[in-house]
Amino acid sequence: MSASSVVVKSSRASRFARASQFWRLIPEKPARFAGPSLILFAAALAAAPIWFHGPVAGDDFEFHLVSWLNAQQSWLHGIPYPHWASSPNFGAGEPRFIFYPPLTWMLGAALGLVLPWTLVPVAITFLLLAATGLATRALARGALPDVPATLAGCAVLFSGYTLFTAYHRTAFAELAGGFWIPLLLLFALRDRNASAPLWRRSLDGSTLPLALVLAGCWLSDAPVGVMASYLLAAVALAAALLARSWFPVVRASIAFALGVALPAFYLIPAAWEQRWVDILQATGVNGDHGLLIENNWLFPHHSDSALIQRDAELHFVSLLAVSMIAVALLSLFVLWLRERPRARGLAGAVRMQGSGNSKPIGHHRWIPLACIPAAVLFLLLPVSLPVWNLLPKLRFLQFPWRWLLVVEAPTAIFFAAAVWPRKSARRWRRPAVAGLCALFFLGATVFAAKNFFRDDPETDDISAFLSIYRSGAGFIGTDEYAPPGADNYIVATGLPDACLTGKFNTELGIAPSPEDNPAWRPEQGSCMATATAQLRQPEHMRINAVTAQAGFLILRLRTYPAWRVTVNGQLATGLPARLDGLMAVPVPQGPVNLTVDWTTTPDVIAGRFASVLALLALTALGPLERRLSRPKSA
Repeated sequence: MSASSVVVKSSRASRFARASQFWRLIPEKPARFAGPSLILFAAALAAAPIWFHGPVAGDDFEFHLVSWLNAQQSWLHGIPYPHWASSPNFGAGEPRFIFYPPLTWMLGAALGLVLPWTLVPVAITFLLLAATGLATRALARGALPDVPATLAGCAVLFSGYTLFTAYHRTAFAELAGGFWIPLLLLFALRDRNASAPLWRRSLDGSTLPLALVLAGCWLSDAPVGVMASYLLAAVALAAALLARSWFPVVRASIAFALGVALPAFYLIPAAWEQRWVDILQATGVNGDHGLLIENNWLFPHHSDSALIQRDAELHFVSLLAVSMIAVALLSLFVLWLRERPRARGLAGAVRMQGSGNSKPIGHHRWIPLACIPAAVLFLLLPVSLPVWNLLPKLRFLQFPWRWLLVVEAPTAIFFAAAVWPRKSARRWRRPAVAGLCALFFLGATVFAAKNFFRDDPETDDISAFLSIYRSGAGFIGTDEYAPPGADNYIVATGLPDACLTGKFNTELGIAPSPEDNPAWRPEQGSCMATATAQLRQPEHMRINAVTAQAGFLILRLRTYPAWRVTVNGQLATGLPARLDGLMAVPVPQGPVNLTVDWTTTPDVIAGRFASVLALLALTALGPLERRLSRPKSA
């Protein structure tokens, strides 16, 4: 053999070796992506009715759309983290972004930069549903093989409460909780090394992501944060009792401390500044009694005419709750019957079947999941009222049935485990089950699309809604963000930037009817003079005027302690309180240079400092967990 032929063969061999190394980078089984792809397809199917139906007139849609528009407006004015929404209360604004968690209003505002506003609800629904399905699949894979785990990830999307939240309520913040809750259960119950000492078993690489998940819950929705915190405490305690080890409690305690401290930049101002607004409106203590926990049990019957319409919706939600809990409990019963000959107790019952790789899972992990539906059923009944009154902040959930959020993932997992055939079953059963489930999911989507959507001419036409927003006319405010003692329903529409009056409490408008807000017109004579702001931005206002006499400038701006008001360079303090909550600033006769600027209050500084400390602690926790999770060398 010649030297040249050896060289050629050697060159070919080296190219073949390099090609082999390249192909190793490509997954050997492309089917590994089939599961996530199927969940993405299911999420697109679940979001499709919003695409065809158009804008959703749900409970929270207008609130979210106004938040997206105002957040984007603040960004365009160079405010990366806004505090004040300027269009509520017909342009007088409200401190919405202090109290409402930032994740979904930032996501919606960001999507609005690249998509038409008509597509933003579809996009955000798809993204949150897809994330929910993938997170549920990740939790299910701890016990199920890939195919039934994927089935669980699809099933969670078509559970009654998920579609009800997406179609009827358009509660995007709560919809995000469907993603966080399965991950919280995954990391809280994970036990990577059962034989390790306490600290190594606790810090096995799960504490850091668990803290991030809990922070995500609080940054998505305050009720989700409350539910996640109590859920974490309950499952950690139950797992510790079953495992006869404190490692779940140690992990949960560390994760809770860091998971609450990380979003402190939002939580501390939201908690401290509640005294500056009428936050009890959110729980029904002040205002709408339909928000009281006592008026929202399963299948309520009220004689109060104000609650009768709400009762009709609650009966519908009650049917969803009973159906979901029944599916979960029936699935657990089927699993118990199936496994009873081979194992005793629930630990054997949750040895899920699949493609031949049964995974026996410790009872300290799955018994807490099995207890969730029963615990939620208890919280939906009047007998649980002492618990609602005893546990701090639990009443801020408003509706007991919000706990259905934590039932979604366990129900989907137990359902998938119960219906998926064993390895020994005949081959035709698996495609038959998959086909039947697909038909059921499609039917659930059609049913939800016909029964969950609501039509409202005021919010269905997004183009008209955007026209109102761009005109500066603004929208009604949120009750719980009003100044204490102020009434959103007497804020006049059509107000100028500033109105000069002789008295601070002058009524500025006339209501066309008892159901409408007052409307201001120049010919009414309520203003001796008006002024237009030379600068009006979300967190800044400048007015230069010459007043014919001393009096009060009533600004089209809601009063709030974070505003710094100066008149001719002098700080204005002790402003009188108006019933409509508008800012009344005393001014002298002659030239007036009035400035209003948003300031950084001490609670905001404290929140940011706590978040920085938590971030540093998380940065140190990561390497520590990696080191402790490594097996000890012999």
